[in-house]
Amino acid sequence: MPRLIFTLIICIACSVSSLPPLAADSVIHPDDKASLVKLRSPSTDPRGSLSSWNGSNCSSWAGVSCNKATGRVVALDLFSFGLVGSLPLSLCKLPLIRTVILSKNAFSGVIPPCFGRLHALETLDLGCNHLRGPLPTQLARLCRLKKLLLSDNPSFGGKIPEWIGNFSSALSKLELSSNSLEGQIPVSLYDLGSLRELDLSDNRLVGILKDFSQPLISLNLASNQLSGTLPCFWASSNSLSVLNLAGNDIVGAVPTCISSLRALTLLNLSSNGFEFSISPRLIFSDRLLVLDLSSNALSGPVPRGIVKYSARSALLLLNLSNNQFSGEIPLEITELRSLLGLFLSHNQLTGDIPAAIGNLTYLQALDLSHNSLSGQIPISLAGCFQLWQLKLSHNNLSGTLRPELDALDSLRILDLAGNRISGEIPLPLAGCKSLEVIDLSSNNIAGELSGAILKWQNLRLLSLAGNKLSGVLPDWIFSFQYLRSLDLSDNKLFGYIPGCDFNVSSDFNGDEHDLLFHGGSLTGENAFVWGMLDFKGSRQLELHYELTSAVGIDLAGNSLHGEIPQGLIGLKGLEYLNLSHNHLVGRIPASLERMGKLRRLDLSHNSLTGSVPMGISQLRELETLNLSYNCLTGQVPKREEGLLRFPGAFAGNPGLCVESGVRECEGKASKLPAGNAAGGSGGYLVEEGWMSVGAFWVSAAASFYVSSMGFLCSQKVRNYVFQTLKQEF
Repeated sequence: MPRLIFTLIICIACSVSSLPPLAADSVIHPDDKASLVKLRSPSTDPRGSLSSWNGSNCSSWAGVSCNKATGRVVALDLFSFGLVGSLPLSLCKLPLIRTVILSKNAFSGVIPPCFGRLHALETLDLGCNHLRGPLPTQLARLCRLKKLLLSDNPSFGGKIPEWIGNFSSALSKLELSSNSLEGQIPVSLYDLGSLRELDLSDNRLVGILKDFSQPLISLNLASNQLSGTLPCFWASSNSLSVLNLAGNDIVGAVPTCISSLRALTLLNLSSNGFEFSISPRLIFSDRLLVLDLSSNALSGPVPRGIVKYSARSALLLLNLSNNQFSGEIPLEITELRSLLGLFLSHNQLTGDIPAAIGNLTYLQALDLSHNSLSGQIPISLAGCFQLWQLKLSHNNLSGTLRPELDALDSLRILDLAGNRISGEIPLPLAGCKSLEVIDLSSNNIAGELSGAILKWQNLRLLSLAGNKLSGVLPDWIFSFQYLRSLDLSDNKLFGYIPGCDFNVSSDFNGDEHDLLFHGGSLTGENAFVWGMLDFKGSRQLELHYELTSAVGIDLAGNSLHGEIPQGLIGLKGLEYLNLSHNHLVGRIPASLERMGKLRRLDLSHNSLTGSVPMGISQLRELETLNLSYNCLTGQVPKREEGLLRFPGAFAGNPGLCVESGVRECEGKASKLPAGNAAGGSGGYLVEEGWMSVGAFWVSAAASFYVSSMGFLCSQKVRNYVFQTLKQEF
């Protein structure tokens, strides 16, 4: 069953930079022109993005800005021009350049030390490339630098030098995120008075987090190994808008002084070691847009007063999941009318889902899963008409699906698994035509699979496992174009597996151009919801989801019979197939070798016959194989390289010989009476070998004794037998 995980992405890295307007129609200086044309070589510009660099008119040179009076190049913006190779040394010969933006290209190698000679430089953006090495010490000469952006260069490592906070008294923005930096945050950065925006996230920084003495606007230190307790950031009480410390080792309680950050719009303290209950005095300003305290050890009741005035709140997202909160869901949360996402999963919440939750008319994603909530699903949820994710799985909810939920025509994800919901499907959900992910597994849903399910034309995942469904498996069950995962296991379905419509799903057939993910999860974490908050533009939160489940079909634990359809075994895109614990007969189709992406195959506990297809040994991606407890015959040489990884995969097939060599199987077969090497008449086959003659006669004598005693001691049996004999005579 899918597990939906929320991730917040702050959309600030590798953004398109804009240059200040400069005078047009200036003639480029010949020295600067000579330096720039060296970038136009095919080895640096394979896409020909610099083909406009002809003539002497500066305005016709893409990404180049010049001073009108002198013709000197003052700005170079080659963002996402598709440039490759080493950073050109010729750029060091542009003495008056103030802005260099080379981000989102494919430059590699080290930063040339000669960049330290660009004394007029104010902005240096080399983010989203493939640069490596530490910061060259020569950059410390750039005393006018205001912005240094080197994010998203995964091989760019080493320690952050101490001079980083001393070389320029004008440095206001420093971005070194998503690199391989290590060590501690330099002390000089904590005291750099000009610094306003600092992003060191997604590195390997360690040490105790200290307070900053300057009025920061944005601080992102997420995904490091910083420790200690949370500072109050007193110097930034009127300026700090973004504080992201997620994914560190910060411990202790969440201090109430954090609520004194009056300009705060985003606070992300998720995935740390915070504990204890949240103080009722922790109340944030109405400017707060995102509050994420998930994946900590916070306990006590869910805080009632998130913001000072609920009616004026601008809060878009509240994530308190994966903690130890207990008690009921407070009604005050339902007064946060601006909420787009509410995540309270994996806690210890009890009681009913508040009916007032229908007041959240802007709500798009609701996750209350993995709690101990009880009662029925409130019909007031129909008031959340923009809802596209409803996840209430693994609670104690009961009752039937109410027809009012039919109004949720924007619903794409419905996960009610692991409850006690009864009734039939899909009648109450027939109007939810946008549904893509449906998990109703482990409930008490009964009845037959109705053709109304065909209204869900965008279906990508359907799990009805562990219910009480009955009837035959319908012919249309595989006819969904976007279907990626189907799980109908552990029900009471019977009949044949339909042998048609296998070519409809592009995922099942392994069409690469239609697959967003390859090698999906086989462990249950099959999807995640993510939000993007754009701080550069509208400051709106956009919620999205991606399905990462493995491509597969699970029909195990039913009463299906007949043969395995050839088309099912030939699906090249399947990553798992489970048909175990049914009544299937016939041979395993030889087309199995075409399933090159298959990672898990379970055909155990059926009545399959014939030999093991030798193509199984060619499935290089196969991780789990189970063909046990069938009626397979023949030999399975262990010398087949692909089969050595699956001990026990062939148990319970007495006609199979699994040996290290063919001669051993032949020798074993030669000891049996003629015609019995494959389990024919004349002998009695058990799992470990042939039954001895003595054991057979002991069994026969015991059976005769029991039958005789039954005949002599039972009056009804004697009367029935003798009456039959009299009629025959």
